This record gives sequence, structure tokens and C-alpha cells, in this order.
Amino acid sequence: MKAHEMMIREVYKVKEDDTVKTVIEKFIKYRISGLPVVNDRNEIVGYISDGDVMRYIGKRKDIYLDNIYYSFVIKDDMEDFEERERRLLELNVLEIARKKIVTVDWQETIEEIAALLGNRQIKKVPVIRKGVLVGIISRGDIIRHAFKSLI
Repeated sequence: MKAHEMMIREVYKVKEDDTVKTVIEKFIKYRISGLPVVNDRNEIVGYISDGDVMRYIGKRKDIYLDNIYYSFVIKDDMEDFEERERRLLELNVLEIARKKIVTVDWQETIEEIAALLGNRQIKKVPVIRKGVLVGIISRGDIIRHAFKSLI
């Protein structure tokens, strides 16, 4: 089975000029935890998750340097939680979204996608065709398709 045969075609997404407030509203309204960020040509330019929001409003800062993940606590940060919340809502989505996005081609097989999600420890992956967002596949989608005979 190929990605285009099992992907969700109606993808919730945000535009690159949206604010984080729009992201949070969609997280709440659609009960989701991540959104692709697209440009006017529907090409993916970022991905924002609830983890990106948590890192911003928390006092823990994460950085990636030479493919190594570092996490540390800011002790001299005097700004309170509510102020970080207010400031966060006004930010452009790309200020906290991930720019290195894992995607799959619309012709990828279910086995390749399952391995990618498992090895990278990610919950969902955008599906692209000729560089354009055409769908999304989650771990749950793969499990439902792979084991539909058990239901």
C-alpha cells in the first residue's frame, strides 16, 4: 500500500504568515497536536507542534547543534508564565516552528513510512507530491490500515 492510498487528504495547516495564536486556536478546535506550515504554493516551509509551544512557554530551552540535542534551564529569566503566553500568541508561526521537516513522497510504502515514524519517534508525517503538501499520515492511520482485518 502506498502513502496516497491511506493518507488523510484534508490536512489542517497554517500559512507562513499566521501567528501562533492561529496555531493554538486550531490545536484546540480540531484536537490536534501539530500542523504543517505552508507558503502560498502549498509547499511545506515548517512544522509546528505542541512541543514547540511547550518549549517556548516553559523555562527550558532546547537547541540542536551539529545534530546533537541540548536542553537547559534558564535561571535568570524573570518573565512570568502569563507574559510568555501573551508574547507567544503574537509571534509569527515560523519563529518557533521547526524548519527541518520530515516528509514522505506520496508513493512511499506503508512499510517505509512505519519505519520512518518508529525510528524518528514522530507521530505523523506530511505527504508531498512534487514538493506540494497533499496529505498527512499518522501512526494511528498506519495501525488502522495494517490491522483492519482485526476490526
